[in-house]
Amino acid sequence: MPIASEPGAGAEPAERPTGVGPVPEFSAWRKGVAGVLAKVRRVEVTELPEEPEHLLDETTYDGLTVAPLYTSRDELPEQPLPGAFPFVRGRDATRDVHRGWYVSAHFGGADAAEVNREILAALGNGISALWLGAGERGVPVADLPTALSGLLFELAPLTMDAGTAAAAAAAQVFDVLDGYEVVSRKEIQVELGAAPLTSRFAGIPDLELTETVALAATAAERAETVRAITVDGTVFHDAGASDAQELGAAVAAGLAYLRALSEHLDIADALEQLSFRFAATDDQFATVVKFRAARQLWARVAHVLGAPDFGGAPQHAVTSAAMMSQRDPWVNLLRTTLAAFGAGVGGADTVTVLPFDSALPAGELGVSKSFSDRMARNTQLLLLEESHLGFVQDPGAGSWYVEDLTAALAAKAWEFMQEIEAAGGYPAALDAGLLAERIAATKATRDADVAHRKTAVTGVNEFPNLAEKPLSESARQPGRVARYGAAFEELRNRSDAYLAEHGVRPKALLVPLGSVAEHNVRVTFIANLLASGGIESINPGPLAVDGIATAATEAGAPIAVLCGADARYGTEAGAAVEQLRAAGVTTVLLAGAAKAVAGLSESQRPDGFLAAKIDAVAALSGLLEKVGA
Repeated sequence: MPIASEPGAGAEPAERPTGVGPVPEFSAWRKGVAGVLAKVRRVEVTELPEEPEHLLDETTYDGLTVAPLYTSRDELPEQPLPGAFPFVRGRDATRDVHRGWYVSAHFGGADAAEVNREILAALGNGISALWLGAGERGVPVADLPTALSGLLFELAPLTMDAGTAAAAAAAQVFDVLDGYEVVSRKEIQVELGAAPLTSRFAGIPDLELTETVALAATAAERAETVRAITVDGTVFHDAGASDAQELGAAVAAGLAYLRALSEHLDIADALEQLSFRFAATDDQFATVVKFRAARQLWARVAHVLGAPDFGGAPQHAVTSAAMMSQRDPWVNLLRTTLAAFGAGVGGADTVTVLPFDSALPAGELGVSKSFSDRMARNTQLLLLEESHLGFVQDPGAGSWYVEDLTAALAAKAWEFMQEIEAAGGYPAALDAGLLAERIAATKATRDADVAHRKTAVTGVNEFPNLAEKPLSESARQPGRVARYGAAFEELRNRSDAYLAEHGVRPKALLVPLGSVAEHNVRVTFIANLLASGGIESINPGPLAVDGIATAATEAGAPIAVLCGADARYGTEAGAAVEQLRAAGVTTVLLAGAAKAVAGLSESQRPDGFLAAKIDAVAALSGLLEKVGA
């Protein structure tokens, strides 16, 4: 995480509290960085570049640079207050700070009366907005009045999720609203959730575009605040898109909707028929920036179309389904907390936290749905009621880091939108495969980072728990969402199948050479690595060369990994390899790089090497194949 230094870090302030030393000049800080980097890299300071701090830069999947330090040198002009173009700081100038954002949850089920009981109970326990599935996605359309019975619509915004039944569901909702008495109908907020263009990308059945346009025309005539169309950016995210790709594709889809609506509505009314939904991830600052940049992008569209005052479309944040893990799913509680934090600080109007076990079939963990739903709801309530995140609008404003990355992300997303427009617009780019191609490339890069464990997925490719209960057959079926840890979880599934067949997991013998101080780091690394692929480690403790054969015979493992310091490998690795092979071990590996045993003869060389930068998925898959998993 970059450090956001205080304003004026590059110059001496006029006054300074007693006992506080002077803030060093930027050049002095840079010199200090060079000294530390030279020491760590074991080079001379003169061998480093003129701006050595850039060696600490990080690059996002969009190619954006995240610097290690931000100072007044990175300052950008102050953005207007919330509620004013370009809405970077928020679309609502008068949002109730005691409420903060709307706390939403998804409801759905075939029994409308039961759904109604769940809704009313949730509203009494902190939920302040409803996301209701209907038709094939939940409550039968004809039963919607039952599900909506007893609701105070002016207090709890309603978002529908009805797919191909969106128009029929809207008719039922309108009938209910027509019989509802309220002082100001404009206070009632309803989103009908039609999303034909984004659903088409994901292969999800939805209302046809022509029907959606007709629905929007009807919605525009209502006295309530009704938006017919949801531009669902989460479908791009779930397929593997970067943040800029998710935003750029969503804006391009929004433009396609505006073009379709232009024959029936003026631009202001058309803009008021759209809302946006984006994914919030556990990369909290990236999430903060995403929602700020998204508002800037859409405001720019409205400005170009001559209606800048109507560029503040509502944003619905949903915690990322792609970041959720099936293995060690309790960690998802932490992931969704960070995601909700980022979405709230970023200014999302409504936030839905997915239950921590949402990547698994219902009941897989043996916990009740009410428990999962309560944890998801209370995650937001803790942030709002105990941490008071809603008390300040756009608390990231003025941060050199946040402002710089917001501007950079918005520019990159606009660039991607322009690429889509240059291809003929969203529908044409979708048909040509441009969207799928660009997103697939990003997914491949991320998958490689996870496979090489450059990107950690806690409980999956780092710090796994091999004692977990194997997943059910239904849990192992592939889904639509490209979850980050899926490749490692598939390795674990293979290990579970081996366990079911043989009564034990695939095993590997660790062969610690030398003292604990010499081998401990590599023993820990290898045990963690093997476990991420479902392979159990047998650690007999420090072994002398003449005791290796006995340990191998007792372990009965077909795989062994030598663990020690490079210097120790130079004197003992060759003999250890011979002992292991003589004891029947078919695959002998070494924790470290091949150069550590470059001087060994071919018969003494290990069969492979397990180092920090390997493709762990490929290596572990190969090991599972060797043991018959």
